[in-house]
Amino acid sequence: MLVFQNQWLCLPLTHSLFSKLLPRTKHAATVLSPRLCPVWCHSVARATTLPTSPGGAEQVVDSSFDAPKVKLLKQKMELLGINLEKSCLPGKYHNLFCPKCKGGQLKERSLSFHIISDCEFAMWRCFRAQCGWAGQVSADDKELYSGVCTNANLYRQLAEESLGLEPLGPEVVAYFGERLISEKTLSRNAVRQLSNNKTVIAFTYKQNGLLVGCKYRTMEKRFWQGKGADKILYGIDDISQASEIIIVEGEIDKLSLEEAGFQNCVSVPVGAPEKVSSKDLPPIEKDTAFRYLWNCKEYLDKAVRIILATDNDPPGQALAEELARRLGRERCWRVLWPKKDEFSSFKDANEVLKYMGADALKKLVENAEPYANAN
Repeated sequence: MLVFQNQWLCLPLTHSLFSKLLPRTKHAATVLSPRLCPVWCHSVARATTLPTSPGGAEQVVDSSFDAPKVKLLKQKMELLGINLEKSCLPGKYHNLFCPKCKGGQLKERSLSFHIISDCEFAMWRCFRAQCGWAGQVSADDKELYSGVCTNANLYRQLAEESLGLEPLGPEVVAYFGERLISEKTLSRNAVRQLSNNKTVIAFTYKQNGLLVGCKYRTMEKRFWQGKGADKILYGIDDISQASEIIIVEGEIDKLSLEEAGFQNCVSVPVGAPEKVSSKDLPPIEKDTAFRYLWNCKEYLDKAVRIILATDNDPPGQALAEELARRLGRERCWRVLWPKKDEFSSFKDANEVLKYMGADALKKLVENAEPYANAN
């Protein structure tokens, strides 16, 4: 495998792929000059320093590098999930664990990472063929540049502009206003609309601050999702440090809980099952219907208390049971939605917010019962 990687990295295609990651500066030609191409080959095996001559003499890393810039770059890397080791110095290439693919089954250090010698920017690429995550950040206020290289021949950047998204217009804001969801909450959660169809709502899915997916909804409740992205929980960054979390069944319910004072809330990205499966839980790699849970496992593992606030209908109850089976019933609580009248009950968080108010919704969540007692 290593031989294949070394050969692949020396191909002309590699130069064109990495050139897309570099800013238009004098450094671009230096970093990816043909003379330095073997450095990328060598970096797959271990961290190394830049050669300064064909004879292979090492470039000495300047001990007076710009520490504030390095600190800023490392902070940006942490937002992306890249944990830099103390030995990660400018001017060297380092092999780290990729936060996207986790190194695959072999747990490889597949992420080649480099801070340019003068600390102006950092760049990285995962060399696992199934991943290919790559990008760069600058030591200034420029935006992150991140994308995916699939099978070493495609490069894609996911951004609001490329998806045709724009800030919400008055019609969509009014739609949410009728549901008692404020512009402040919509803005914090980066809810957008399609620029070519201003009645289509776009719920942006972000992880570590980066846009990784999008789910669309019309005002007539027709849903679809963008292709090519792994499914994750909506609002995942809001529970990154939470020991108590709330899981709801839809994006609007997540926004409704925020109106009641709860930001530690996420929504499942897909609909609920019709009924609880009678089969044993499948292995993680085959649990495709709940892939979003396993993609967010490191977040969910931190939670000591998980409040399930799914819809009050048979599919919603089935979803709560399937979540509890996977997350552990012993740490799950269940919100019990109150009766609306003699014949029916409130269906979900937004309906309670709309007809009973934020305080009532807050009390219902605070009074959630242990899952075993709620069934």
